Amino acid sequence: MEGAQTLLSNAGQLLSSEYQQLSGVGGQVVELRDELDAINALLIMQSEAEDGAVDRFLHVCMRQLGEVAYDAEDCIDLYTLRIRSRPTDGVRAWLGRLLGTLPSRRRLACEIRALRARTLAISERQARFGVNRDALRRSPPLLPAPMTVSAPANDADRRHRLVGIAEQADKLAARLKALVGDEGERKAVFSIVGFGGLGKTTLAMEVCRRLEAEFPWQGMVSVSQAFEPSRDLKVLLTNLLRQVVKPERADDRGIKEEAALGAIDDLDDNGLAKRLEELLVDKRYLIVIDDVWSVRAWEPIQSKLPENNKSSRIILTTRIETVANACSPASFSGLCIHKMEPLKLEDSKKLFVSRVFGSMDVAYPKEFEDVMSDILKKCGGLPMAIISIASVLVGYKSPGGKDKWDRVCKSLGSQMEIHPTLEGMKHIVTLSYNHLPHELKGCMMYFSIFPEDYVIRKHRLLSRWMAEGLVHQKRGLTMWEVAESYLDELLSRNMIEEAGHFGGYAWREQTYRVHDMLLEVMVSKSLEANFLSLHGGQYKGMLYDKIRRLSIHADVESVDSVAKRNVEGRRVKDNLNIQHVRSLSMFQLHGQDKLLKTLCNFVLLRVLDLEDCEGVTNKHVRYACNLYLLRFLSLRATNISKVPRQIENLEHLQTLDLADTLLTELPETITKLEKLEYIFISNKDDYWETCWTMPRGINKMKVLHLLRRVSLGNDSKVAQEVGELEELEELDLSIDINKAIDEEVLKELALSISKMHSLRWLSIGRHGSSNNGGKILNFLHDLPTPPRLLQTLWITGDIANGLPSWIGSLTHLVSFTTLDTTLTGDELFGVLCMLPNLKTLCLFWDCYSGDELAACTSHKFPVLRDLILGGYLPKVIRFEEESMEMLEMLHCDMTERSIVGIEHLTNLKKVKLDCQGDYHALVVDTVLEQMKAENDRRSRSNQFQIAVKYW
Repeated sequence: MEGAQTLLSNAGQLLSSEYQQLSGVGGQVVELRDELDAINALLIMQSEAEDGAVDRFLHVCMRQLGEVAYDAEDCIDLYTLRIRSRPTDGVRAWLGRLLGTLPSRRRLACEIRALRARTLAISERQARFGVNRDALRRSPPLLPAPMTVSAPANDADRRHRLVGIAEQADKLAARLKALVGDEGERKAVFSIVGFGGLGKTTLAMEVCRRLEAEFPWQGMVSVSQAFEPSRDLKVLLTNLLRQVVKPERADDRGIKEEAALGAIDDLDDNGLAKRLEELLVDKRYLIVIDDVWSVRAWEPIQSKLPENNKSSRIILTTRIETVANACSPASFSGLCIHKMEPLKLEDSKKLFVSRVFGSMDVAYPKEFEDVMSDILKKCGGLPMAIISIASVLVGYKSPGGKDKWDRVCKSLGSQMEIHPTLEGMKHIVTLSYNHLPHELKGCMMYFSIFPEDYVIRKHRLLSRWMAEGLVHQKRGLTMWEVAESYLDELLSRNMIEEAGHFGGYAWREQTYRVHDMLLEVMVSKSLEANFLSLHGGQYKGMLYDKIRRLSIHADVESVDSVAKRNVEGRRVKDNLNIQHVRSLSMFQLHGQDKLLKTLCNFVLLRVLDLEDCEGVTNKHVRYACNLYLLRFLSLRATNISKVPRQIENLEHLQTLDLADTLLTELPETITKLEKLEYIFISNKDDYWETCWTMPRGINKMKVLHLLRRVSLGNDSKVAQEVGELEELEELDLSIDINKAIDEEVLKELALSISKMHSLRWLSIGRHGSSNNGGKILNFLHDLPTPPRLLQTLWITGDIANGLPSWIGSLTHLVSFTTLDTTLTGDELFGVLCMLPNLKTLCLFWDCYSGDELAACTSHKFPVLRDLILGGYLPKVIRFEEESMEMLEMLHCDMTERSIVGIEHLTNLKKVKLDCQGDYHALVVDTVLEQMKAENDRRSRSNQFQIAVKYW
């Protein structure tokens, strides 16, 4: 004890002279937070100021303040990382940390004083030059009006989009149908040329639609500015193949037969071209090659498109006339090149009125007439500009909104009156960005991180927004709900667009992308504000001061260049200082890993996204585990096979994405990540049979919202702890039947599931190859109360006495899937048939036993839209009169199966049939004849589409 007292006494003497300077570091951090709030308020004022109100000098001052704000955040993060005491520290630990961080405290105190001095200097500079904050003030802002996400396009929506383009579509379609000069039946290339935003892609798609009868075999692929033939040609040909096997129109029998594609993933460029030639050898095809930027990109594509002497056509869109002249036959350039024209004033007005008021024929207040004419004049007939401005004004169309229209018109400037160049287009598109609420501007600029034409999954995008601090809390909403509201607002303002779904029936995730022109604007703004630093591709060689967010669109050489310059920066002051990087994203990374070896230097990193990077290894995961401030870590679709115990260091981590890797387990230390909200883990080589067995202590992860591909071992304690995850919304839980599971474990699991009041998505099943699993899911009958808010439910595995009766009480259930349940009689449809919101029903692999699966008259299914049948099911599928009356889509795997009673499905819109090669071809032919006969019996307006896919 005496030695300890001496140590404390000496420590007190040591600290006495430092105390005045160091004890206030925590207080200075608080003052720095206050300073940061004030700076952010000024930056918001600048963001919301009228266009032209902020002169160049004040703009520079605001940028300097922005850099101070970034540095202030870095200081606070460093305080959190190196100095702040932990809540679990005892007296000795506290004293040890205090002694060990003396140099860091001194340095941090100096840095905080320097930051405050920089702020004062900027303020004094403004005063010295006579600048005040009045320039940042403006009249009441254009607040975002309540809007809803647009409904799926219908005929009226299509007519609105084609205003001014329909006539051009007629002319171009006629040219495509006609023979081209002396070329006779040879393929011909038609070019549509014009700068971004004029509607080249829209025109090409409309021409394809009009020519479906003449050209039933169609495909459309995008090239983009970053296209590299050696790297991207295979992907382009693969995408093209997957489209042209699906005819756009039915044949003379009224049937759409999809050609057998075969195994193409292992083919090289030449193999894919040969397969394309085989598929189209006797077919007249129409292919669109969208957004070609160079002849170098076009030539290797053109060489792979087959010549079959069937008068096939290729439509190419480009912004560059020299590319169009080179790609279309020189002797017929006048016929084969279509130059896009700006909309006439009359058509511009129709498009504008239809977008703002909902219909081009609607009566609108006459007070808008003059200002509307001024706006349309400045838009210069550019469809994208018109749509962008209309999106801003759609919430201000009632009488009295004219002053808002005047303000928007005045902010447009005069560029479009002088010359409708690409820069003028950027200016017009920028207006939509300028009128976004401040909190959405950072979210919109965030899209500039991703490459051109990149499709972004919803969860990836929103999780990154939250990790970067771009999503702000709102009373009564979770952070995820706020992020979703941001996304919905960007969609409603036409700033981004939906790009289809990712995944299959199990997990269908919406994806998004940004129009090329908008992306260019966002990149310009991001670079100007030092919001982002880009490397690789067209950004190779660009120099930056302090890098905050680093996005690498690169091959190996570009990545190595970044790494090399970073190493050189240790010896001399370099423009690539990675110590301030808070977000690192890599795309198309192959080969060497020089930059990844420096991960330990990214001390302030919050987001590390290495999805699809083939060069990532287990050692890089170890490096990442030392990045204490990480909030988002994605190693999805890499080849990592182990996560070290040091993952516990990432105590701020919110999202951990390890899907499609080689992982089979996670260390038990994962349970120490008490801020973790989302865990994705799956094995790319054995998706269905490999699950992570949850360890004890899982209940410490209180804020978990999502758990996928997890397994329950024979541990009743773990089964009990799962029920303590009160915020869990998605659970994919599997029971390993290769291991003996006690009844007590299953009883605890039933109790836990009944406690999950926030659960929206549940998959419960079993995995393993043992035949001793029995009806292991019988415990589901014993749930005291089901999760009442469930929207999606999967059940996989044998279960006695039919489906649990409580399923019939799930009034919010929208989708139900079952497989391997071996149900009989009325055990399947009897429980589900009266659910008020069930829209999708998927029945797979031995879910039902017997010779016939019948939907009886009593099986109403009041809102069921989609019925998917696959795998080993009864040979006869029968629909009785008045059953499933609202069914629109029937998707059936044809394995010696017949469909009876199709005439009773009076609302049917589409029938999709899957056939595995020639084995079941005879069965398919029989069913096709049956479907054709039923279609002939129906009135034209009530006929359904028939599609066949051969595996």
